[in-house]
Amino acid sequence: MAGTPAWKLLLPRQLRRLPADLAAVVGVVALTNLAVLLPVVSDTPVRIVAGLVFVLFVPGYAFIAALFPEDGSDPDDDEAVTNPQAEGIDGIDGIERVALSFGLSIALVPLVGLVLNFTPWGIRLLPILVSLSGLTLVLTGVAAVRRWALPADERFRVPYRAWLSAGREELFSPASRTDAALNVLLVVSILLAAGSVAYAVTVPKEGERFSEFYLLTEGEDGDLVADGYPTEFQRGESRSLIVGIGNQEHERTEYTVVTELQRVERVGNETRVQERSELRRFQPTLEHNETWHRQHEVTPGMTGERLRLQYLLYRGSPPETVNQSTAYREVHLWVNVTE
Repeated sequence: MAGTPAWKLLLPRQLRRLPADLAAVVGVVALTNLAVLLPVVSDTPVRIVAGLVFVLFVPGYAFIAALFPEDGSDPDDDEAVTNPQAEGIDGIDGIERVALSFGLSIALVPLVGLVLNFTPWGIRLLPILVSLSGLTLVLTGVAAVRRWALPADERFRVPYRAWLSAGREELFSPASRTDAALNVLLVVSILLAAGSVAYAVTVPKEGERFSEFYLLTEGEDGDLVADGYPTEFQRGESRSLIVGIGNQEHERTEYTVVTELQRVERVGNETRVQERSELRRFQPTLEHNETWHRQHEVTPGMTGERLRLQYLLYRGSPPETVNQSTAYREVHLWVNVTE
């Protein structure tokens, strides 16, 4: 076919006939799926940029394109005189189309998530990606069929060639020096704004540094829960606890967990340790955003009421004096140990 690029001939006939805006919708869907699913690309800012455009605009645009396949431009006065029916065109103009696309996308995406919540797949990345992509492609197909059914002069089309021509003329052939200076200022502002957004995406602000430290137990169904802690022991009897650490330090961190059973007394507002017995030490090393769980069989060697089973967390090696004041994090249980 004369005038058709060679690469377009490789595409199916339906894709070659797609209007430019609907072809762009299909391209964004494909790019988003690649950015999310490809191992190398999924860790780059391309995934964030493509995902934002896809979620916030594309499904709504496809829906609006299916609803309004006709051109919504205002008819010329001469046409309105000779053809009174032209005044009743049902289409919408470009600004309305863009505004409704954002609004409908914001409405459609939560609706898809709500439907997925009642399915076996649930609200997870892959089901959401597949559902939104499928919905968008179906709407794009409906929009293309409805446009093809209209006469060529009534179909909606994005006048991107006219925009490019007008922009090229405005930038490179300004009417005055003032227009030229304003054009340069506009281009610099756009570049600065794009650079700021790119920097914010590629170099996100580092959040607060902290480590999670907690105790869990294993429920009857095998799940780990923060409930049902053992408080009654017999000396020499083992009871199980799960020690947990979550690294949110934004760097690889070495930890030391020291477990002690202590006999304490209250003196005013102060808790004094009368006797202590170290039970176990753990020394895990975690990457950022990594979670560590370890089962600890607690076997007390001393007896008494209101003994404190204390877990102390240190970053790195603990100091010579191991107590609550020198620890980075601390959790404890009050237990009774009998003979």
